[in-house]
Amino acid sequence: MKRIAFGSPEAPPPPSKIVCVGRNYREHAAELGHTAPEKEPLLFLKAPSALVTDGGDIRMPPESQRVDYEGELVLVIGKRIKGWPQESFLEALAGVCCGNDVTARDLQKKDGQFSRAKSFDTFCPVGPEIVAGLDPSDLAIETRVNGAVKQSARTSNVVFSPAFLVGYVSRMMTLFPGDLLFTGTPAGVGPLSPGDVVEVEIEKVGVLRNRVSAG
Repeated sequence: MKRIAFGSPEAPPPPSKIVCVGRNYREHAAELGHTAPEKEPLLFLKAPSALVTDGGDIRMPPESQRVDYEGELVLVIGKRIKGWPQESFLEALAGVCCGNDVTARDLQKKDGQFSRAKSFDTFCPVGPEIVAGLDPSDLAIETRVNGAVKQSARTSNVVFSPAFLVGYVSRMMTLFPGDLLFTGTPAGVGPLSPGDVVEVEIEKVGVLRNRVSAG
């Protein structure tokens, strides 16, 4: 395995797009009153301007009264791919990292779609580094807020595997070096408040840590 710092000469360029998968853990879908998709993944996009790296603040926007954490495994695309074979998905990756799909839950419900709720500035923490040469198909993932465990699962618990997602998404759209693919969040999502410290830890990858600030 090799560790690559975001923004370093070895790292891929900033993403042209951030593709996310909704309801990919059945327990999370259920806690929000939904069923998990069975035939095709639910895809949505986050704005690249939402990116923030390890140690940066998650800023609470005045437009929302309920901002949630969502710890996730993130696949970092390493080459231009289209219709990539899923059995070779590791060859398409620059590596993997931890991510937090921060969500304005009240605005998501109000809007009936995801764009605004997912794309405020600082709503896409990633880090702490890109880890190359690691198969992410079965790793422990945990999210903590102020040290208390809120989410705990394995990446193998997903409906649609990382391998499947690379193939599927690359059939829908061409993926470029640096593009990010968020693979879904386990059950246990909940609200954040100013002053909170939220950590997403993935086995063999590391700990993504961000403080929450009041805008």
